[in-house]
Amino acid sequence: MSTSTEMSQLPETNPEKHQGERDGYTNSPGFEDEVASHTLSLRGRKLTASLAFVAGAGFTLFGYDQGVMSALLTAGQFEKVFPQVVVDPSFHNNHATLQSFVVAIYEIGCLIGALSNLWVGDYLGRRRTIVLGGCIMIIGAILQATSFNYAQLVVARIITGLGNGLNTSTVPSYHAECSPAAKRGSLIMLEGSLITFGIMISFWASNSSAQWRVPIALQIFLALIMIFGIGFLPESPRWLVKHNRPAEAMAVISALEDRPSSDPEVQRTFHAIREAVALEDFGVSDVKSDKDDPQGKKSKTSSLKELFTGGRSQNFRRASLGIVNQCFQQITGINLITYYATLLFQRLGLSDVNSRIIAAANGTEYFLASLIAIALIDRVGRRKLMLFGAVGQCLTMVLLAVLGSISNSGAQVVSAVLLFVFNSFFAVGWLGMTWLYPAEIVGLRIRAPANALSTASNWIFNFMVVMVTGPSFSNISWGTYIVFAALNAFIVPIVYFFFPETAGRSLEDMDVIFALAYNEGVSPVKVSLRKDIPLAGSPEADRILGIESGVRTSNRTSSESPRRVGAGVKDSEQ
Repeated sequence: MSTSTEMSQLPETNPEKHQGERDGYTNSPGFEDEVASHTLSLRGRKLTASLAFVAGAGFTLFGYDQGVMSALLTAGQFEKVFPQVVVDPSFHNNHATLQSFVVAIYEIGCLIGALSNLWVGDYLGRRRTIVLGGCIMIIGAILQATSFNYAQLVVARIITGLGNGLNTSTVPSYHAECSPAAKRGSLIMLEGSLITFGIMISFWASNSSAQWRVPIALQIFLALIMIFGIGFLPESPRWLVKHNRPAEAMAVISALEDRPSSDPEVQRTFHAIREAVALEDFGVSDVKSDKDDPQGKKSKTSSLKELFTGGRSQNFRRASLGIVNQCFQQITGINLITYYATLLFQRLGLSDVNSRIIAAANGTEYFLASLIAIALIDRVGRRKLMLFGAVGQCLTMVLLAVLGSISNSGAQVVSAVLLFVFNSFFAVGWLGMTWLYPAEIVGLRIRAPANALSTASNWIFNFMVVMVTGPSFSNISWGTYIVFAALNAFIVPIVYFFFPETAGRSLEDMDVIFALAYNEGVSPVKVSLRKDIPLAGSPEADRILGIESGVRTSNRTSSESPRRVGAGVKDSEQ
């Protein structure tokens, strides 16, 4: 049966009555007075710009911390203090592993930080979690900059990673939840560009006479900007609704859209968020006329087992997409270059100084290429950029492997150029994508734990790649590129068949897309590419989600068979 036929058979509703039920909640004098008491001084573009600046500071810090170690591995003073990082097969058989370990152990700290967000993220809220992460990073940076032996450096990098793991699993969600659908892609991709900006700064800073202590200590400055700036920003409206603070949420939405709280678009956004929260809290619920809970005061705590549920919410599928997306970013092989750029250029015959200069130039080009994605992400969409990046990265790795088997100066020059080319493909297709897509694809109730797990996936595979790269080049040399070429080729069909498009959709619209796909028994990918999906918060979307005024039913579990759009509503009437 066609979608249009199905929709025509749905129970009739009265949109004016539907809106009136909502307005009874938000237009009450007490509620309006409470909203007015939470009015923000920053509004509209100024608020959006401030959010982008603070989130950008967090990701510049992330990028800087990633790049600084790559630039320091060949620095003379650094090697004197930490001789374990000097790789010379004729004297130190295990130093390739020790070098990889001090680089990769940072990812273990990041993993622990990301997983801790499973418990602290929703409890503390987005802003306080970011402040906590920043403070931990400052402590770790101080310990790194004052290290005098290998063991202290390892511990310090774990602590720094702990703070970064908290930040990278929180900042994208916070920024996505505070961004309009039309601009969300470009705003989050800007964060990805700032990762490369941080990497670029770290490469150039590490070429200074200060060598290694000052470049590491510069992280503190970036962390302070993030911590100080977050104090001027509001909490996420989604988190506020989820934690029974609707008036504050309404005030934040009003400020973000720079419209009065009575504006229909502000009202629709607010009700879409409330309905998403209530639907996930109670199954299919009446969030518009619940007399027993008019203010939404009932418990909104979630458990980790909800990550494994199906039904209309498709939580397991959506959480898995975020986890796989983050994994894919790492198995492309990007950190082969980010962490080992100077060593790779040295293997191509460049001197220590020249290899660090070329690595810095590589980081600069990496940053400039990432700006392309900002312009394309909302026009082209997420899926096409991911596919473009994976195909380009695969072909580049194949060429690097072929040239690696040819030992002459011409092949080395072309190989150096291809390292720049690989960064360009990655910057456009995958750099910011994995911080955007997981935050978009999951529902509000599981967003914090799902993003914690997806970020943990990033750090697990990051650790794996960084840890094996040194020994891999020592043992199979250019064969390492063949491995990553195969992994990039594997990414292409998975993205094409399983990753829905999120461009132009609000975060709540994705709930509608997955519910409609479940009701119709079709792939969410196909539904996401359709143009006839009703907006979240509309009567049509409520029917797809199974919401009916005055009636509360239980959401179907994943063991039930898919049925057409109106089935859940009709069942409740019988």
